[in-house]
Amino acid sequence: MKRRAFLLGTVSATLILYEPALAAPIQATLHRDPGCPCCGAYANYLRGNGFIVEIVPTLDFKEVGRKAGVPQAFEGCHTVFIGNYVVSGHVPIEFVRKMLDERPPITGIALAGMPAGSPGMDGDKTETFTIYAFTKDSKAPTVYATQ
Repeated sequence: MKRRAFLLGTVSATLILYEPALAAPIQATLHRDPGCPCCGAYANYLRGNGFIVEIVPTLDFKEVGRKAGVPQAFEGCHTVFIGNYVVSGHVPIEFVRKMLDERPPITGIALAGMPAGSPGMDGDKTETFTIYAFTKDSKAPTVYATQ
């Protein structure tokens, strides 16, 4: 009986440790400029972090972002829809996961510009990344995180 309890405990502990790996992949839809190579690189970055990514090439990618509530200052070459949230730009995965885990009352998050060393962009990181949270209600964006 002790051996059975030990084995059940070991199996339970193993499942708890590997629970994230057993979680269902998260669906993401990335609307992108069809001629932009960094958009594909960002999609591959999401895939490499366990997301299932559908790519929607569109010449109206900025309009897609505007309709989703992305402030003009944060419009990029792609807009990603993940669950009820929007991600604009080359946002590092830890902040995407933070948003999905915490479920804040925002529309989404954005990293302005195309900073070197950000996911999907070439080069070394040379600056602090400031990720902003935004809503659709015309409130000013707020700093969500820095890296």
